[in-house]
Amino acid sequence: QVQLAESGGGLVQAGDSLRLSCTASGRLFSTYFMGWFRQVPGKEREFVATINRNGDITYYADSVKGRFAISRDNAKNTVLLQMNSLKPEDTAVYYCAGRLGFDMQVTSARAYELWGQGTQVTVSS
Repeated sequence: QVQLAESGGGLVQAGDSLRLSCTASGRLFSTYFMGWFRQVPGKEREFVATINRNGDITYYADSVKGRFAISRDNAKNTVLLQMNSLKPEDTAVYYCAGRLGFDMQVTSARAYELWGQGTQVTVSS
């Protein structure tokens, strides 16, 4: 069973950059599509980005396209989320997630089997 652990959250100002990291345990990491979601209190978990097994195809929510970049290193069992030009509305708990399957543009949280514990990102104005 693969387990996920996020790191890299924190408090930044609007316009700053932050990089989130997700490290996976286990030897099956490369078999999972990986994604990032975020959630604020009282709202559903929101899709941010996903990446395929090889790391050469990505897909983003419109709200972060052009500002965020997802990448992965299967040799290191890690997936990264580089966040640039952060806005106060990016404030949320960010979760790393993994899923099996074959479709690329899967944005529903229910489709993901693996979840990390989350890391808080706060962007002040």
